[in-house]
Amino acid sequence: MGVVVAVDGVVVDRVPVDNVRNFGFLAKDVSRLSAKLFERHARERALALPMSQCKVLALLARHEGISQARLADLTETDPMTLVRTLDRMQQDGLIERRADPADRRAHRLYLLDAARSIVERIWEIAGQTRSAALAALSQDEREQLVELLERVHGTLLALEAK
Repeated sequence: MGVVVAVDGVVVDRVPVDNVRNFGFLAKDVSRLSAKLFERHARERALALPMSQCKVLALLARHEGISQARLADLTETDPMTLVRTLDRMQQDGLIERRADPADRRAHRLYLLDAARSIVERIWEIAGQTRSAALAALSQDEREQLVELLERVHGTLLALEAK
C-alpha cells in the first residue's frame, strides 16, 4: 500500500508507507476531511453557524456544566479565542455562563432552549456526514471500526492520565 501523490489530479507517484507509522496522519486527515464535508452539508442545509460554534453546541449538549477551560481543551481552541466565541453565542441567546460554585473565577456552560433545535440539526447533519464517510463499509465493518477506535481512544486516555 502507498500514498498517492497527485498534481492537478494526475497521479505522478505512489510513495510506499508503513501503515502503522501512518496512523496519526491518517486519523488527522480523516478528521479534517470529515469536518469539511460536515461544513458543506451544513451550508447545503442552511445552518448558518461556523464550525467552531457547532462544536461548542455539540459538546455542551453532551457535557452541560462543563468549564470553559475543559471546553477549550476538547475543542482544541485557544482559551481567548473560545471566550470570544462564547461571548457571541451568549449574545445570540444560545448559551449561558454560570458561576462555578467551586471556583469563583471560573464559569460553567449551559445550553439555552433556543440552542436545542440547532443541536438537533447539527446531529442530523453529523449523521448525514457520517453515512457518507462510511458508505464504502459494511455494517459489520462500521461497527468494527468504531470498536477499534474506541479501544485506541481508551488506551490514549489511560496514557494521558499517567
